[in-house]
Amino acid sequence: MPTNPLSTSERHWYVAYTKLFHERKTAENLQKMGIRSFVPIREEIHQWSQRKKKVMKVLIPQMIFIYATPTERLEALTLSAISHYMVLRGEHTPAVIPNDQMERFMFMVDYSDETIEMFTSTLEIGQIVKVIKGPLNGLKGELVEIEGKSKVVVRLDMLGCAGVDMPAGYVEAL
Repeated sequence: MPTNPLSTSERHWYVAYTKLFHERKTAENLQKMGIRSFVPIREEIHQWSQRKKKVMKVLIPQMIFIYATPTERLEALTLSAISHYMVLRGEHTPAVIPNDQMERFMFMVDYSDETIEMFTSTLEIGQIVKVIKGPLNGLKGELVEIEGKSKVVVRLDMLGCAGVDMPAGYVEAL
């Protein structure tokens, strides 16, 4: 008997839309509800005349990734900051992000020393590589060249790609 890929007890990654500037507070509220979430945040240094300050900035504004069962997914909608889930064109149910894509994306966000950029345009399919040096050692992704710079990108099928600058010597072909 075939199994239902979206059974009622299995958790999957979903993308929820939030009110602007409510991403981190929504993650805190979800944690209190026992629901795992992920908000990609990067550290930036802002400078005003003589003063520098580290600022934590949300990488994808108004979006939060939620790892939940279908029941928990509906429960999360009770939070006033969450408006709805991402749904693919022509579909009626929230889109599921594959676990392996989310794991690679979270690893890149958590361990990259370089600024991560999101690209919504389709990138040409390039060489699949593994990072062999630096803080992203072990990350598998795709090597592309954008504006003359080598980048390792991780595709998130529904959102585009997350990319980080990567010296060519830090990667090896798979």
